[in-house]
Amino acid sequence: MGEGKTKEGLRREFSAGGIVFKDNASSWLIIKPAGTDRWQLPKGLIDEGESSKEAALREVEEEGGIKAQIMGKVGEQRYVYYWEGKKVFKTVVYFLMKYISGAENGHDHEVDEALFLPFEEAVKKLTFEKDKEFLKKGKELFKQGIQENLI
Repeated sequence: MGEGKTKEGLRREFSAGGIVFKDNASSWLIIKPAGTDRWQLPKGLIDEGESSKEAALREVEEEGGIKAQIMGKVGEQRYVYYWEGKKVFKTVVYFLMKYISGAENGHDHEVDEALFLPFEEAVKKLTFEKDKEFLKKGKELFKQGIQENLI
């Protein structure tokens, strides 16, 4: 499901990611992909036969080194980028997640660093405006009463 083609030969990609909090939303997970100076939310392509929720949980575990539980859907992001001269339409779905176990240093080789930071620090450190927006949406969803389900 991660990649597909349209009639025009344009590529479509479907990814999923997590907006992960721990300690009653006092800290939030961000990652730095290997070989980059970007800070972003953990996300990746949805594999064949995998649901968006399964992909999001897997990506958080691979890129963040942690296990998490999905609390709700935060939203979707759609954008276009070019790869090797071809146009790619990308859709990313983000889920709000609660930290369960693991340590940020347990991430895979695709990531140089994973950190849990206080909300304002995490927002400042994120490279992309859209990631900042989704982190804020995740915190709003948490504040709108979803924390009642966490006990």
